Amino acid sequence: MMRRFAIVLLALLATSAVHAGESAPNEKGYKTPGQAQAAWQKEVDDGRWGGPASPLGQGGALARLKDIATIQGVRENQLVGYGLVIGLNGTGDSLRNAPFTEQSMRAMLDNLGISPPAGTSRAKNIAAVIVTANLPPFAGRGSRIDVTVSSLGDATSLSGGTLVMTPLAGADGQVYAAAQGNMIVSGFTASGEAATVTQGVPTSGRIPNGALVEKEVAGNFGQEGELVVELRQPDFTTVVRITDTINAFAKRRYNQPVAKERDAKSIRLRKPKNMTAARFLAEIEGLPVPTDEVARVVVDERTGTVVIGEKVRISRVAISHGSLSVRVTETPTVVQPEPFSDGVTAVEPNTDIQVQQTSKIGMLGGTDLESLVKGLNQIGVKPQGIIAILQGIKTAGALHAELVVQ
Repeated sequence: MMRRFAIVLLALLATSAVHAGESAPNEKGYKTPGQAQAAWQKEVDDGRWGGPASPLGQGGALARLKDIATIQGVRENQLVGYGLVIGLNGTGDSLRNAPFTEQSMRAMLDNLGISPPAGTSRAKNIAAVIVTANLPPFAGRGSRIDVTVSSLGDATSLSGGTLVMTPLAGADGQVYAAAQGNMIVSGFTASGEAATVTQGVPTSGRIPNGALVEKEVAGNFGQEGELVVELRQPDFTTVVRITDTINAFAKRRYNQPVAKERDAKSIRLRKPKNMTAARFLAEIEGLPVPTDEVARVVVDERTGTVVIGEKVRISRVAISHGSLSVRVTETPTVVQPEPFSDGVTAVEPNTDIQVQQTSKIGMLGGTDLESLVKGLNQIGVKPQGIIAILQGIKTAGALHAELVVQ
């Protein structure tokens, strides 16, 4: 009896030792994110965080976190301003039809110490424009951004013009940047007495690095202990996978989970102590995440474009797609009267009508994208025909996907 008890006790001690040895790596803290990333990737390759799954259950693609999500609050800000473009070669606003252009010109000259009388200028080398720009996040004072310049009056072209200093304001009315510089216009217009050719949009252009940031946008990035990650394409499955991936990495790097899913679009992150938000995001934004997507078919009837997602499935159906072509040929015949008769030369109509109708019947059904594409190709229809077929399959209830018609 005592011998049997000793054997059982030794077995329990051995088992506890094995479990202790297995749990030790999970509780180990790594000094660098590279070591934690390598350990996590090894477990992924070994199948610990998901193994072989069905074609419908596995992720569509492996993407980095930074490519499919953004940080809440880190965004661009739109700026707008009103200005003048000068130096146009007779293609500017006609001051008689655009009085606001003349008023702006007089106000600009007044600021420069010149007071011209009203209604004396008839030059067409100036144009009123609206200047727009996007202020990127974390843009500091002195950095440069691109601006877009668009005509506001009846100018025919802004090519060769120069934008005079224009303040750019945000939605709160405060000025955040000032734009000035030579414009780049891709469109052009050429006209003659009987014809006019226009390519592109000559009344709109861009100025690369044309605006200088004068004021920073105040933000609270990194001041709070929590950060929120937002997906560009909301999906519950992808959110859960991202949460599990971040926590698996964080348990080895920080010895604690840091992510918690909130809904189909956002994930709440708890920043570790004694670490800046920038360094924390830099360590997790490169983690590979298996994404998932909704079964969707997008068709554009105008261009004949058809895009079929990988998760699209079609039940087995029989399809008959036919085309009707009618060909009308006119071959008139000239009829001459008999010699020395009172008849006149006449044209006798002769019409030949040919009707041709072709039809193909095929079986279509796909458990994967490759089988679906092969089935559509075997029917031998053009993109416009494929769009009609997909719409018919959707109506029949055999297309198990969302059909988006643009």
